[in-house]
Amino acid sequence: MVSPERLLAFCAMATVIILVPGPSVLFVVGRALAHGRRTALTSVLGNETGALLLAAAVALGVGSLVAESAVLFTAIKLVGAVYLVYLGVQALRHRRKLTEALGQSGGTDGGGRRAFWQGLIVGVTNPKTSVFFAAVLPQFVDRGAGHVPMQMALFGVVFCLIALLFDSMWGVLAAGARSWFARSPRRLAMVGGTGGLMMIGLGVTIAATGRKD
Repeated sequence: MVSPERLLAFCAMATVIILVPGPSVLFVVGRALAHGRRTALTSVLGNETGALLLAAAVALGVGSLVAESAVLFTAIKLVGAVYLVYLGVQALRHRRKLTEALGQSGGTDGGGRRAFWQGLIVGVTNPKTSVFFAAVLPQFVDRGAGHVPMQMALFGVVFCLIALLFDSMWGVLAAGARSWFARSPRRLAMVGGTGGLMMIGLGVTIAATGRKD
């Protein structure tokens, strides 16, 4: 259905796009710094699930509608931006409680289910991923081979698997740095605040950039 050459070319482009730090990477790093490895990795799972939903939407034709509608695109972007700012404010408010959370629950933030849904919301509203899916996926489809929605869905799954690998690496690395800060309550509060500020800054950046048409 999809030639190996076409699939390899897509993997190369997807890897380059994923390696450029964007909302997903900064979100995962912020969660790792504020709450530890478990929350970060659970957020990654949620994030990639959200990306899979975007891929499914593109495969079904919804992606082209979002790409062509500035109003719809802006609305989705702003929802994600506001949610990131909210998470950042919450991290700042509770930064001094990180030492207690680390000792009692291994640094989780209200349980894996909550972290998963937070990641999913960020993944679904990630403008970088939605633009990539809507603009790039169709270029790799071989329409002569038929089964166009299935081809696009396959490319979406491959993209999410690659993102899962690299985003998880970012989360593990950031959580490793956090363990050094955990030796001091004062340093841990500082790193919790840093994670919160990263998410607030990311939300503001997403809201202020992007298409203007």
